[in-house]
Amino acid sequence: MENKNKEAEDLKTASLTREKTIVRVSAVGILANLALAGFKAFVGLAANSIAVILDAVNNLSDALSSVITIVGTKLAGKQPDKKHPLGYGRIEYLTAMIVSGIVLYAGITSATESVKKIIWPQKAQYTKLSLLIIAAAVLVKRLLGKYVKAAGKKVNSASLVASGADASFDAILSLSVLASAVIFLTTGLSLEAWVGLVISIFIVKSGIEMMRETLDDILGKRSDKAFVKEIKKTICEDPDVHGAFDLYLYNYGPDKEYGSVHVEVDDTMTASQIDAMNRRIQANVFVKHGVILTGIGLYSVNSQDDEAGKIRRHVLETVMSHEYSMQLHGFYVDTEAKKMSFDVVLSFECDQMQAIEEIRREIEGLYPGYTVNANPDVDIS
Repeated sequence: MENKNKEAEDLKTASLTREKTIVRVSAVGILANLALAGFKAFVGLAANSIAVILDAVNNLSDALSSVITIVGTKLAGKQPDKKHPLGYGRIEYLTAMIVSGIVLYAGITSATESVKKIIWPQKAQYTKLSLLIIAAAVLVKRLLGKYVKAAGKKVNSASLVASGADASFDAILSLSVLASAVIFLTTGLSLEAWVGLVISIFIVKSGIEMMRETLDDILGKRSDKAFVKEIKKTICEDPDVHGAFDLYLYNYGPDKEYGSVHVEVDDTMTASQIDAMNRRIQANVFVKHGVILTGIGLYSVNSQDDEAGKIRRHVLETVMSHEYSMQLHGFYVDTEAKKMSFDVVLSFECDQMQAIEEIRREIEGLYPGYTVNANPDVDIS
């Protein structure tokens, strides 16, 4: 029990330090991007380079994104209250949507300016100092990207991971600006506006991808299969559990997962035994995975009827012979009352009501006189 309490305390401590890490790393990103934006703006204006100016705008939008990330993290860390009993964690997704909107706007604006420069070109004037500043910016962005991405993975922050990846990609874009400057100085061929347009397209693409990912988080998406498998494994380690099914995970912000599950248990278990089992499962899942199981449903398993076992194996073989059947669980049969029930996980590709009706009629045909309660389940994990 002491070990479990210690692990739970460690989990809480990690949750508290997560916010501090995100704020610290974001602050580093703000300072770095503001410095880069300032230097690039100076070089761009002095050299009359639209590509460098747009690169500076990109850094400025990155700095603003980091500011919003900090604000979102702070708000998401508010304690639950009567109005929002599950906390404010989803605010991080709303701020991520705002960030993606800013990035998208910056990309569209940059594209507009680049097109103008293509139609009405202006000659750039680079110096050795300007080239040195751009080269230094490439190095800084590369190092910043690795630092932010590593920190994001460490604290499980999708925002930081995305920011780190974006910074690494920005380094490539800045490198393209440097290349266009070198080409201009060596050949006299001006690619400024065209490079600026390419940068704009990538900024727009990044904004759209960020918005799509955030929408997935808000709408709800399939949980990570490996994560679900580990949780089920933990549940099945309990001596009273024969199987774990229908695991639903509800996300209320990064590292704020709630869930519900069904477990198969012997039909001879008493209420006190079930209560003790539920508490063990909830404690173990929270300690090992940080998930709060708000509900544990039960499937009764025939444990004292050999005939029931034979029927189960026959029904399982019959149901799984269909291509659209992915799993059968929750099987229980009352041979005296001639009633049986089970759940079938069905493929999304089939008409679920039609498929479950086909299965029900088939089983009733195999066992005349039985009332068959077959329920369709969704492939959620």
